[in-house]
Amino acid sequence: MIKIGCCGFPVSKIKYAQTFSVVELQHTFYNPPEPQLARKWRENMPTDFEFTLKAWQLITHPPQSPTYKKLKKPIPKSKENLYGNFRPTAEVFAAWQRIKEIAELLKAKLIIFQSPASFEPNSENKKNIRNFFNQIERNSFLFGWEARGKWSLEEIQEICRELELIDVVDPFIRWPVTQGLKYFRLHGLGGYHYRYQESDLKKLFDLTIKEKEVYVMFNNVHMFEDALKFKEFFKAKI
Repeated sequence: MIKIGCCGFPVSKIKYAQTFSVVELQHTFYNPPEPQLARKWRENMPTDFEFTLKAWQLITHPPQSPTYKKLKKPIPKSKENLYGNFRPTAEVFAAWQRIKEIAELLKAKLIIFQSPASFEPNSENKKNIRNFFNQIERNSFLFGWEARGKWSLEEIQEICRELELIDVVDPFIRWPVTQGLKYFRLHGLGGYHYRYQESDLKKLFDLTIKEKEVYVMFNNVHMFEDALKFKEFFKAKI
């Protein structure tokens, strides 16, 4: 089973739902929607349409991250050390509860946690990520982790195996170290402005065709066009 979509809505939700059956919400990373808005999104999409979520940056990214510029309510300087990096604080766990509520309203099963390059594989960060995933309510959710920075494959594999996480990757960069469901985020070869070529789509097809369940989520400037091209390429091949 292959599921093709985009990271965010590059076109109107109506047009998007007519083209794809899954989307990875980016709103939830920058500013999670209010519950009533999330409920409206769910009601306005087809019943078989799937949402996946990118977890709130308050969980994964420290306030020094440039992405915090999009946060509607700025973090006070005095509390900056209480957010991000999976810290075991009331603030981080409150951010998780917010994401959990939105995921339940959207009937999402997959939540993606992307850690920044500054989240290095030191003892404190390893302790934090373990404590976080061991304490939160997993319920029926599946959790994916997109590790950035200097993590070795062995360290990623150890963390994912221990905490039952999906190793989220760009398959053009490396293959995931976890078995089972695959979740790919395609960021563009060399940068977000890249347009995927037919040779790229053929390689992507060869990588995904043998997988039992795989998400192929485009996250480049031309994501809608590239995802559609891959969808049509895939249909023609099978």
